[in-house]
Amino acid sequence: MTGIKEGNFWERLRKPAFTLAPMEDVTDTVFREIVMQVSDPGCLHVIFSEFTSTDGFVHEVGGPKVKHRLRINGSERELLRKTGVKIVAQVWGADPEKHAKTAQIICEEGEFDGIDINMGCPVKKIVKQGACSALIGNPTLAKEIILATQEASTIPVSIKTRIGINKVITEEWIGHLLETRPVLITIHGRIQKQQSEGIADWNEVAKAVKLRDQMNPETLIHGNGDVMSYEDGLQKANDYVVDGIMVGRGIFQNPWFFNKQQIEHSPEERLRLLYKHAFLFTETWESEKNFAIMKRFFKIYTSGFPGAVKIRADLMETNSLDDVRKVLENCDFNVSG
Repeated sequence: MTGIKEGNFWERLRKPAFTLAPMEDVTDTVFREIVMQVSDPGCLHVIFSEFTSTDGFVHEVGGPKVKHRLRINGSERELLRKTGVKIVAQVWGADPEKHAKTAQIICEEGEFDGIDINMGCPVKKIVKQGACSALIGNPTLAKEIILATQEASTIPVSIKTRIGINKVITEEWIGHLLETRPVLITIHGRIQKQQSEGIADWNEVAKAVKLRDQMNPETLIHGNGDVMSYEDGLQKANDYVVDGIMVGRGIFQNPWFFNKQQIEHSPEERLRLLYKHAFLFTETWESEKNFAIMKRFFKIYTSGFPGAVKIRADLMETNSLDDVRKVLENCDFNVSG
């Protein structure tokens, strides 16, 4: 059985395709919806869930504690339908059987268009478990995980990874992955040791593209790392001949990242979007998630205009939607406007 599925949506996407990266405690159903709401049609093609542990997902007791990472609320589901944006569940772990079981359940539930295997997360506590970027050093297990997931899945299976652990081994590592014929490999141009430091090496991403052309032309290659604007993404796609661009930290600089024309948004627009985000977060999660999670988003909306620093400082002291409303009203911003 090959890794290329019939009905593979990835191959039908316009090139270069743009995707929003999976990010822990960031790309939940609420933030994905906010980003889709302000994106231009045709600029954002695929969104990813938060990282989801296969160990936790299939565990009878722990399951409910991680399944929230794959939640799609009603308003996001409707927006996905209207926009045609695809949604992919990202999973991680070190056990092929648990990957297969997770894939089977995800497919049976029918909420996602694809499954992505995380082979790139550099967090040390995860790496110690032999998962994510640790798999770069264990290609035999990595291939077992991919093949088990493909066998169990009725939707396309992709991979997100890096170019090495302590040193760059792009061609050796990507060569192993290409043997499993995945529909897509997204390559972050850093080694695990770098975490998010230093400059992403897109020349290594280009090496992977050339290797793909030789070994398995059907597999798509997307690049990731230091993409700070939509125009920058288009340029990198052209320069390094990738099929798509994954955007991670760039979204923290500008929630309107996926707009063809980059314009300066007024303080009112930014604060209105902030309040919409806080409102939807509260409506979706209520007591399930701590409101403190919202605080990591405040800087996205409160920068680059007079008084932003003071507003952000006040917002960091909030503990509820009502607190946010009071802060905004105190700076003469009408939340109902």
